[in-house]
Amino acid sequence: MPRSLFTALVAAAFLVASVGTAWATEQGNQRRQARDVRQETRQDARQTKQNCRAADQQYNAQCRQDKRQTKQQGRETARDIKY
Repeated sequence: MPRSLFTALVAAAFLVASVGTAWATEQGNQRRQARDVRQETRQDARQTKQNCRAADQQYNAQCRQDKRQTKQQGRETARDIKY
């Protein structure tokens, strides 16, 4: 095999590897951002329920529903980041 062909194949292999690595890094960043959003959402949902119960504005069942809605909105935001 001529040396220039070998060099070209090695360069192509590194190019393919670097593109795959870049994609994996980007995907990892997206997953990390989505996870952070979900973790923040959990805290927000807890706070929403605590505020609801402290204010005595609604029944406990409605406070739970508010918490669920808050968490669902966070999940949707995380999905938008990931995909």
